[in-house]
Amino acid sequence: MNAEPFLPTIDLMPLPAPFWLFKLLLLVTFILHLVAMNLMFGGGVIAVATRWLGGKSEFAQRLSRDLAKKIPSFLAATVTLGVAPLLFLQVTYGQFFYTSSVLIAWPWFLVVVLLVVAYYGFYSVALAKNQTTKRLGWIMLLSVCLIAVIGFFLSNNMTLMLTPAKWLTLYQGNPSGWNLNLSEASLIPRYLHFVVAAIAIGGLLLVINSFFRWRQENDYARFLLITGGKWFLYTTMLQFLIGLWFLFSLPKEKMLLGLGGNLLATLCLGIGLMGGLVALVMMSRAIRTADPRRGALVAIILTGVVIIVMAIWRDILRSAYLESFFNSGTVVVKTQPGVLALFLILLALGILLWLWMMRKYFSAAFADVNQ
Repeated sequence: MNAEPFLPTIDLMPLPAPFWLFKLLLLVTFILHLVAMNLMFGGGVIAVATRWLGGKSEFAQRLSRDLAKKIPSFLAATVTLGVAPLLFLQVTYGQFFYTSSVLIAWPWFLVVVLLVVAYYGFYSVALAKNQTTKRLGWIMLLSVCLIAVIGFFLSNNMTLMLTPAKWLTLYQGNPSGWNLNLSEASLIPRYLHFVVAAIAIGGLLLVINSFFRWRQENDYARFLLITGGKWFLYTTMLQFLIGLWFLFSLPKEKMLLGLGGNLLATLCLGIGLMGGLVALVMMSRAIRTADPRRGALVAIILTGVVIIVMAIWRDILRSAYLESFFNSGTVVVKTQPGVLALFLILLALGILLWLWMMRKYFSAAFADVNQ
């Protein structure tokens, strides 16, 4: 079936800046959002697992409490940093994103409801005076599960917008908006790819925590680094398997983009694989040494590189999916130099302010108790 006649027309209002700039801004802001989301969800999963499986270990229960107090801040950062890429996505691929959102209207609307409930749950745990009650463990587990459901709805929307050929059939089957993209072969591995990666980054959050405590609380800091390193190792190894599943679930022509079909996609995929492998080796060696901080820091830096290149690969994949339906060259552009300059200056200042706030936050949140 030729889906093109059913595509909404492009907004005739001219873009105030070149299309490629909005694509770049979409990529940059998405990476920032992704980091915050990984810290929030990965930290939440580890907090729940440690609370339920840590037994009576003093360090394990302390770790769970420490993480629970920080999750609300990470969730706030996730939501705030998610606004910009969502807006840039609407500017660049609005006719695709809006249509897929309408087709899954009710699950998409429920994202807001579930987010509010999860937010309230995280805050109730973080602010509770008695952190040892089982009730808090159940609330934390429920909130993490709600975030996982939100992520699943997001994955449905992001995959559905890439396949316009499904839209008419999906709508004719159920025009009420109670739809999901469950027929998409790449949906589950794509979703799990994000989930497992978030848990790996949550492990790195513990490693970063340990750096701030190393001198004054060496025993606890070492526990944090080794625990976080193991979370990172095991989930990253699982991530390689899920990544292969995701890659081979793609249509053949899309899969081959990263296997020589597109130079940039191939470089990004190759750097991502090699960076992940080297990060695994460095972390594995680090947690067995007397002072694991240097090796762990190298693993963190490499993971940051992997996040960037895989985000670029994801953007290339999206463009490949939509190239039959959308040509960015047809988008009308009427650059407004003054407005654009002001916007870029404010954006740069905003990012610098965010980085400063993150530095202050981590310094305060992970301050050595004996300092």
